[in-house]
Amino acid sequence: MNQIQLTVHRGTHEVGGTCIEVQCGSSRIILDVGLPLFNEDREAFDSSQLRRMTKDELRTNGILPNVSGLFADGSPPDAILLSHAHMDHTGLLGYSQETIPVYTSSGTSKMMLAGGVFAAQISLPKERFQEMKPEVPITIGELTITGFPVDHSIYGCLAFLIEAGGKSILYTGDLRLHGRKPGMNRSLLEVLKQKKIDALLMEGTHFGFPDGNHLNEYELEEEITKQIQQSESLVLASFSPQHVDRLVAFIRATKKTGRTFVADPYTAFILHLLQNEVKLPQPEANGLIQVYVPKAYENSSHAGREKIIKKFQHARIEMETIQKNPEKYIMIFRDSMLGDFNNEFPSKTSCLYSRWNGYLDQPGWKTVIEKLNLTDGNLSDVHTSGHILSQDIVSFVKEINPETIIPVHTFEPEQFQQHFENVTLINDGETWTIS
Repeated sequence: MNQIQLTVHRGTHEVGGTCIEVQCGSSRIILDVGLPLFNEDREAFDSSQLRRMTKDELRTNGILPNVSGLFADGSPPDAILLSHAHMDHTGLLGYSQETIPVYTSSGTSKMMLAGGVFAAQISLPKERFQEMKPEVPITIGELTITGFPVDHSIYGCLAFLIEAGGKSILYTGDLRLHGRKPGMNRSLLEVLKQKKIDALLMEGTHFGFPDGNHLNEYELEEEITKQIQQSESLVLASFSPQHVDRLVAFIRATKKTGRTFVADPYTAFILHLLQNEVKLPQPEANGLIQVYVPKAYENSSHAGREKIIKKFQHARIEMETIQKNPEKYIMIFRDSMLGDFNNEFPSKTSCLYSRWNGYLDQPGWKTVIEKLNLTDGNLSDVHTSGHILSQDIVSFVKEINPETIIPVHTFEPEQFQQHFENVTLINDGETWTIS
């Protein structure tokens, strides 16, 4: 009977940059090919700088994991499986051998498409894409893999159950228990309770990073609604449109408060891509959702972007209209849009910031806060993590009851040993065998 060999090439002692290899006999797959988020001092990388590096530069700087045949010539793995579309799980895909098929959900392929057009992220080439339908097993050589939907801060996420030779591995990818879809977690746990999990590759972001706000997405929606009701002027909403749960919260809060939601083309495109999967209104002239085109998009020569912008021309709104009656609008905002306001916000503008707090230390956001203060405005943090909270890690793992736990996506894997006896700590590049 063949053994399953498991190698975590990156992620045993860091958050992000995940790359895991699973092999049984002659069959070999890669779980995620992520761009690292942090250096050894836990300082955030400049991702745009990393994306400008050549393959040789990435290899020299230790960014490309040393995985046989994945990025260099040689016998390639049978497949790459992507758990979700965040760059710390997909960002190195463009450097991988083009002959390797990529398995992921339809939702992840759509998020990668939108991110590729509007956010300088990695798109998934159509010729490489192999759809994984939720809870439908696929066979790759000697490995049987089933994708299970999980709740995270981006649409289309999967956890992977990998089975071979009577043994099983569950790779959680990134997930949480406090989102809008608790039924996903219940369904996954019901399946896993009927199986013996030999190894659980468990994300542990919040073993090492503080949990932050403990609100679930429904409670956060109530807080967002309250903040909008208290605002006398324009409300800026800063969040990733790929975070569809958060997008739902802001649109619902917009409707409750009688305002108009001003999307940008990136957000409008995501609404368009998901219109048959998620019950959300589409942009319309004088409707609940209208579309403002930032100058940065307007002046872009990106062919695909120009076509998408034209698609929403019928629902377009101009800055002059917004500034004339700012109290009527909730507007998608990022720090690069400050120039669209000629560096001066309407009086008493509120910015509802719903992202990782670390970005606020960047120069662009520091300037935004200064400009808000100059016009008697303010910035409020209305955020809850996309990752499983520390107390939920404990309850989730106990319900699965695996033979062994292998921490990944964490700076402090040792914290797992404070809660569980059956923890296996490995280092990047080490191989662990299930026999």
